[in-house]
Amino acid sequence: MSPKTETVPRQAMREQPPQERVGNFNEVPLGYTEQQALAEASRCLQCKKPKCIEGCPVAVDIPGFIALVQEGKFAEGARKIKETNVLPAVCGRVCPQETQCEVLCVLAKKSDPVAVGRLERFVADWEREHNVVERPHTAPPTGKRVAMIGSGPAGLTCAADLAKLGHEVTVFEALHEMGGVLVYGIPEFRLPKKILREEIDTLREMGVKLETSAVIGKLATIEELMTEEGFDAVFIGTGAGLPHFMGVPGENLMGVYSANEFLTRSNLMRAYSFGEKADTPIARGKRVMVIGGGNVAMDSARTALRLGADKVILAYRRSRDEMPARAEEIHHAEEEGIEFHLLTVPVELRGDERGWVTSAIMQKMELGEPDDSGRRRPVPVEGSEYEEPIDVAIIAIGAGANPLISSTTPDLETNRRGYIVSDPETGATSIPGVYAGGDIVTGSATVIEAMGAGRRAAAAIHQYLLGTKAEGQPTADA
Repeated sequence: MSPKTETVPRQAMREQPPQERVGNFNEVPLGYTEQQALAEASRCLQCKKPKCIEGCPVAVDIPGFIALVQEGKFAEGARKIKETNVLPAVCGRVCPQETQCEVLCVLAKKSDPVAVGRLERFVADWEREHNVVERPHTAPPTGKRVAMIGSGPAGLTCAADLAKLGHEVTVFEALHEMGGVLVYGIPEFRLPKKILREEIDTLREMGVKLETSAVIGKLATIEELMTEEGFDAVFIGTGAGLPHFMGVPGENLMGVYSANEFLTRSNLMRAYSFGEKADTPIARGKRVMVIGGGNVAMDSARTALRLGADKVILAYRRSRDEMPARAEEIHHAEEEGIEFHLLTVPVELRGDERGWVTSAIMQKMELGEPDDSGRRRPVPVEGSEYEEPIDVAIIAIGAGANPLISSTTPDLETNRRGYIVSDPETGATSIPGVYAGGDIVTGSATVIEAMGAGRRAAAAIHQYLLGTKAEGQPTADA
């Protein structure tokens, strides 16, 4: 190990103090300074066989971009990332690097890994803030047209890769703003909308057509896109946006939200805007309970706090060790005063004569044998019920596949849970020329995994469009 890596510690990122940030929706982590970025980059050993790249679903040349940071070539570092990742400012903020690229860093064996995500964010922000963003090169037009259904991370990545290859790409987004889960599901304090919009603008500059308020399955079917609209291929990246519920009495009371609805109202429909009238208002509770233990639950709890709650309870049926949320998000929630009620779950929601939720009947749990996820199964403790007064409940226990596309596409194969069946290497579905990737195939996963699926599908679609026979797949001219 190089002596310099033993003396330079992993650089901590500056953050808004907890007592300040709970009163605003401004970003919590404030990013690296140039000095911090140089110090952090100096820790990279520039391994001859870097394992970190293997942990990146879009195969970013991590040592390559960090080497450029070491030389002070920050814009060049951002461009190196963009060779395989069109959304570096987004990924630098929301991707779980700690379980992907960073966990494979050689330094992680004896100390802290290189802060890959923080450096990625730094170079992307530096390039944008210094007005030196370059539009990626695009190949001459091929005359082929591709439709993207959904503008989340999978669709945007697939669109960017195909546009670079010279294909004409149109992205259809059902909501009124581009970004999919990145814009409706992730709060401003984790991913500022301005940054996301500017990264999406890059696609527009590449010639990608972006159509909002376009609900495929209603506006047009996939068959109509390919026969009447003249698209040569279609990529489905609609995500997993159908909320799951607990199935307990009282879930139909007013003041009970799915996390999907709560975050969409807050993030996309301006319910977060203090002093402004929101297009879609939201019940701002004083005693809020969020049910769940993932990133969506943390986002919901921290949003409720910023909307004026006096007390926010996060109820999770397992222990803290089993929480699927990122450690950083759990830490931030705890710092901000979110109360974690672990090994507890609501078994009933009660309301008043007007139909508004007033309390939750909670039951304590204990951990039993591991289930299919590998985590120990929560088992109810008999006679442990108690009542918790609340005025808003937010259910964040996961989401499933919206059936709109599959119900209007008879030949599209889906599994028993409603997710689209596709080839894991190419994204090819049961319909020639139709591909799928991201959460609509895998169920809820990470932003970068969806982006990886988008890249793989783009490569396969390119082969299909040019008449190159991919394994097990017809060509566009077949």
